[in-house]
Amino acid sequence: MRRIQDQRLSQFHQTLTYGSISVTFCNDYERHPHNTGCSGMATPSLTASTHTSVADPKPRLDKKPSLVTVIIFFAVLAMGLLFTAYSLMHDMHEMGAQLTTWTPFLLLGVALLIALGFEFVNGFHDTANAVATVIYTNSLPPHFAVVWSGFFNFLGVLLSSGAVAFGIIALLPVELILQVGSSAGFAMIFALLIAAILWNLGTWWLGLPASSSHTLIGSIIGVGVANALMHGRDGTSGVDWSQAIKIGYALLLSPLIGFAFAAMLLLALRAFVKNRALYKAPKGDTPPPWWIRGMLIATCTGVSFAHGSNDGQKGMGLIMLILVGTLPMAYALNRTMPAEQSLQFAAVAEVTQVALVKSAPQPLSGDPRPILSTYVRTKEPTAELVPALAALAGQIGEEVKGYGSLAKVPAEAVGNVRNDMYLSSETIRLMDKGKVGNFDADTQGKLQLFKQQIDNSTRFIPLWVKIAVAIALGLGTMVGWKRIVVTVGEKIGKTHLTYAQGASAEMVAMLTIGAADMYGLPVSTTHVLSSGVAGTMVANGGGLQMRTIRNLAMAWVLTLPAAILLSGSLYWLFTQLF
Repeated sequence: MRRIQDQRLSQFHQTLTYGSISVTFCNDYERHPHNTGCSGMATPSLTASTHTSVADPKPRLDKKPSLVTVIIFFAVLAMGLLFTAYSLMHDMHEMGAQLTTWTPFLLLGVALLIALGFEFVNGFHDTANAVATVIYTNSLPPHFAVVWSGFFNFLGVLLSSGAVAFGIIALLPVELILQVGSSAGFAMIFALLIAAILWNLGTWWLGLPASSSHTLIGSIIGVGVANALMHGRDGTSGVDWSQAIKIGYALLLSPLIGFAFAAMLLLALRAFVKNRALYKAPKGDTPPPWWIRGMLIATCTGVSFAHGSNDGQKGMGLIMLILVGTLPMAYALNRTMPAEQSLQFAAVAEVTQVALVKSAPQPLSGDPRPILSTYVRTKEPTAELVPALAALAGQIGEEVKGYGSLAKVPAEAVGNVRNDMYLSSETIRLMDKGKVGNFDADTQGKLQLFKQQIDNSTRFIPLWVKIAVAIALGLGTMVGWKRIVVTVGEKIGKTHLTYAQGASAEMVAMLTIGAADMYGLPVSTTHVLSSGVAGTMVANGGGLQMRTIRNLAMAWVLTLPAAILLSGSLYWLFTQLF
């Protein structure tokens, strides 16, 4: 009797599904204390969801970080700021710098905070691209993924070479580099950094993966053009266009490389690797098989490390420019160079002068510096160019030999010695690139050795600068990453990201950024990875969300002119205020 009653009652307890709405009925019997599955008689339950057997494939990004994580974040931030301040004070004390006025040090502090702020914004703006694939394939939990990425960004900065840092500086107007400690020099630094930060924050707020590298290059060009126009020259004369074009090619080709090679890598995987699990989208919150998970984590790690190594250098180069302008006695010359190496440098300068005099025996009357400055700015050689370079090389050799080592150069002479070295190095670089001089192999070899000695004396980055930038970039990785992650993970393709797609996009991004770092070229992590994801979507036949692609293309097209206009306008404004 009880069995018949249960069967009849079960007929009243059923779920009727209409599209995305399910209606559940129950009766009075089910209100029995031992049956808690229903709470009312014949009560319809409306649920705006699909069948319970289908899990939501999207990762949960709304989980708040724990209190311990927040405390650690702010503790590391405070320690980083204190470490930076201590390192500055220590270097000033070692050089015997006397504090006579607070103004330059306040400017230094503000400039350093802005430069580190640029790297912080760069962290959450660009590094979100690196973690999007591991998050959307359930390879790592979201918050653990960003901490993991931040740590390897930190390592990438610490182990970077510095080549990209000084490649960025080469884009700046030579007269502002030589007078970086002046009001115009500070106006340049503030304008290009603030313009880059504003544009990066704007595109981040809109969820657009725009390029921080693209933005910074545009800001530098804007300052150069504005500086030239304000001095009554042609706007194009304020930028080293050969270097800008070289960097422009890297920024232009990197997304095309990301798209094409990621697509080809995915097709190659499908042709040679027949494991079906690799080409499936994640099921709910289930992580992928261990070998796929390991591959995705490894590529994410590689992209994070390469991003830190490449993008972190841009901030380091600008920070060194700030330090040279405000504290030349401590940072204009590499005072850690041994005395024996300094004397070798002086000897190389002397033999270089002799070789140049043989190539152009006509004597130079007057100061060689204006001749070299004009050549570096205009790239137009004159008959006096080689004699001027010979004269300045001889003066540098005499100065270094007279002081005995770079550590003994007096504070009042440091700025002039560095400027002489910078002019000589840039002149040799441009002459070599333009095939100016028609030197024999012996003279050309001595010139390159002389340039190498100059670069060793002036192009250095203290360890504390690397650590400060690494902390800023690493901490920035852990803030504000969700907007960009959602765009890359959900809004580029029409289908969910598969394991093979994520691994292909990350692998190509890691190799492209790593190669660019080896050659000293700044490339965009954003462009390479987002275009790589798009390439895998096309290769997989899943299609693209054209609205997002149009927005990405608009951000890519508008970033350069917007940054140029913004930084140029800010530079003009700051020169009026300072």
